[in-house]
Amino acid sequence: MSRPENLETARQLNVDERVAVSDGELEQVDNDGGISSSSASSDDDMSDGKDKLLVTWEDGDPDCPYNMSKARKWIVTLVICVGSLCATATSSVYTSTYAGIEREFGCSHIVAILGLSLYVMGLGIGPMLLAPLSEFYGRRPIYLVSFACFVCFTLPTALARNIETMLVGRFIGGLCGSAFLSVAGGTVGDMFLKHELGAPMMVYTASPFLGPALGPLMAGFINQNTSWRWTFWLTTIWSGAVLILLYFFCSETYHPVLLQKKAAKLREETGLDYYAPMDRLTRSIPRTVAYSCLRPFQLLIFEPMVACLCTMTGFLLAVLYLFFQAFPKVFGGVYGFDLQMTGCTFIGLSVGMIIGVLTDPIWKRVYRRLVEKREAKGLPLKPEYRLPPAMLGGILVPIGILWFAFTSRESIHWIVPIMGTTVFAIGVLLMFSGVFTFLVDAYPLFAASAMAANSISRSCLAAGFPLFSDAMYNKLGVVWGSALLGFLALAMAPFPIIFFYYGERIRKNSRYAKPTTVEKREEKEKV
Repeated sequence: MSRPENLETARQLNVDERVAVSDGELEQVDNDGGISSSSASSDDDMSDGKDKLLVTWEDGDPDCPYNMSKARKWIVTLVICVGSLCATATSSVYTSTYAGIEREFGCSHIVAILGLSLYVMGLGIGPMLLAPLSEFYGRRPIYLVSFACFVCFTLPTALARNIETMLVGRFIGGLCGSAFLSVAGGTVGDMFLKHELGAPMMVYTASPFLGPALGPLMAGFINQNTSWRWTFWLTTIWSGAVLILLYFFCSETYHPVLLQKKAAKLREETGLDYYAPMDRLTRSIPRTVAYSCLRPFQLLIFEPMVACLCTMTGFLLAVLYLFFQAFPKVFGGVYGFDLQMTGCTFIGLSVGMIIGVLTDPIWKRVYRRLVEKREAKGLPLKPEYRLPPAMLGGILVPIGILWFAFTSRESIHWIVPIMGTTVFAIGVLLMFSGVFTFLVDAYPLFAASAMAANSISRSCLAAGFPLFSDAMYNKLGVVWGSALLGFLALAMAPFPIIFFYYGERIRKNSRYAKPTTVEKREEKEKV
């Protein structure tokens, strides 16, 4: 099984090159459904044994997602990108409605902030439930059901007459919207061959990162010029439009499920016992979901590299969400910006995210050079070679935060702290890409659980940080409150560097970082 080179190929999928089964069973079915290039559909083949009834893709099979037209592939990709953008923008669009919610519902500022925290928590919990379900039912049903629920629970936030309705709607909305964070990357991998993945994965990678920065930009103009409820009407209309696009343009792309349907059709037409690889799996839904929920916590407890890197990426996302509280204090309080102009200051984060994504080809070349040097010595590949972008990202993040902190003064032009947030955003993107791909390569049998552990860490920290942001800034002030975050990021900056040089030694004592049978066989073939 080839290793993903694109930063997002490893990140989503479930991780989707290995997604067809739960952890520990990944070698029964791969991303192609355990597929060979020929189909066992002729009567002559059936005389050779039962295995000849195994249904696989034929060359040029029109039902195979790899054989979809380029236009159709890109339409599906763009639809799920818009869905990812919608789900993540809905998290932060809420931050501009605090004043209206507090005034109308008579709640405290902390209670109002809970709407942000609960949504982010839902985004983190959802993948543990939705990702394993997609292994049984495919991508399309998960998209349609979860996003229909997303629309249904976004609507009450626009109609809410009390804070309780708002908070429940936000949490369940985040839970349902998380489908695009757990399944959508796999859809792209289902359709494009490895050498074609670069551009579509780069486009998809940008969408969930741009969403949080886009939300305040939209909401600032809405809340300054009309009722705060129109913020939620906009997200309801947007999500409803995405649901319609999903229904009409996103067909099923998950190879194992498509082969299962093909086998069922052949059985009906011929009366013979055709079967797909998934028909021979013995997994149950409760067992799969239980493992999906349990094993991430085992990795966080027993694997120091997982714990450290997940804590670091969780902290970075938490700082990003804390910025939603900090920007109004800095640009509204220090520079006197109104609500819509404060929303525009998030453009700096968006620019940084885009720059970070566009550096992906550079890191692919760095990885290839490291691999070539390693292979020239006759040594096996090291997952740690995925960490260079995280090493640079770990340095850029504290630089960006401290830049933002110490230039947030009335005597310094407002563009200067915004430039600091751009540097921060570049570092965040590089850190995420390096850590995601490293976790997949370092824990091949438990890649999905490693990614789930990362998701849990990110959601817990990102949900918690906004709740104490006001107290921190009121106590320390704008400059030193942000500087404290920069110093904490600086303390964690050595993690990727340490693991790059000493990770192999640490993994030797791990019971989870073991190669798959496929990888062992590849190493033997090299020897």
